Amino acid sequence: MESMLLMVAMVAVFYFLVIRPENKRKKQAEAMRSSLKKGDRVTTIGGMVGKIVQVNDATIVFETSEDRVRIEVTKWAIQSTGAMEQAAVQKGKKAEKTEEAPAAEEKAETVEEPAAVEAPAAEEKPSYDPEIK
Repeated sequence: MESMLLMVAMVAVFYFLVIRPENKRKKQAEAMRSSLKKGDRVTTIGGMVGKIVQVNDATIVFETSEDRVRIEVTKWAIQSTGAMEQAAVQKGKKAEKTEEAPAAEEKAETVEEPAAVEAPAAEEKPSYDPEIK
């Protein structure tokens, strides 16, 4: 009986830690791919970035540069859209600001310390006196 209970608990833990989050990610990716429209900026799984110019049932066509290079890829090859990338960049900027603040304080402290150390050294007289012979 205990081993059966342990097996059920292991399956439940496996489901909530592995299977359920993966299914959520798949649903979000599918929703993002089905909501693609003309003018969206996208990034493919291969790393190509461009602006959508045409959307079909299974494929999209996007331009990669101002030279109007057009590439047709399947929808499943789209990794993210411009809106998702901007949200990730904004989160990254917030994290950088919190990390930079202590670093700026440390720099200010290190600048003050050498100035305090150099001041007494500048007042010291040389050990050699040219007037004494």
